[in-house]
Amino acid sequence: MFEPVTYDGSLQKKYEMLYKQLDALLEDETDNIANMSNASALLNQFLDRTNWVGFYLMKDSELVLGPFQGLPACVRIAVGKGVCGTAAETKETQVIQDVHQFPGHIACDAASQSEVVVPIIVNDEVIGVLDIDSPEKSRFTEEEGTLLTRFVERLLPHITH
Repeated sequence: MFEPVTYDGSLQKKYEMLYKQLDALLEDETDNIANMSNASALLNQFLDRTNWVGFYLMKDSELVLGPFQGLPACVRIAVGKGVCGTAAETKETQVIQDVHQFPGHIACDAASQSEVVVPIIVNDEVIGVLDIDSPEKSRFTEEEGTLLTRFVERLLPHITH
């Protein structure tokens, strides 16, 4: 359905197609888990050189594993711990080129080398994060972090009815 993401200057154009596909895929569906499941599957299909794509959802002041594509993962992550917990605490997208250089990195999958995490924010409150891992160092650019933040913004109406 999609060509894998390449860095030939058309990244923005490819993401615009992804946003349209997301809207079409989730149109008229009101179940949050179903929509996050399809969003993670869509991203997993769209992105190349990744080994985990999924969501952690805020429950009782910690991040709990939600819908994902990939190997089994850490189930609970404290706010402020690891890349996911840092994104939740700071409310800022984290683009990490080498996870082994990130203080307090949580190694759920030893193959992961780089990571991007986008907080999901509603009314200034973090309700979860989108987490994407790659087995390659420096897989994600700052531009891609911005484009994935926009992906989460497009997803919000489909998971916060």
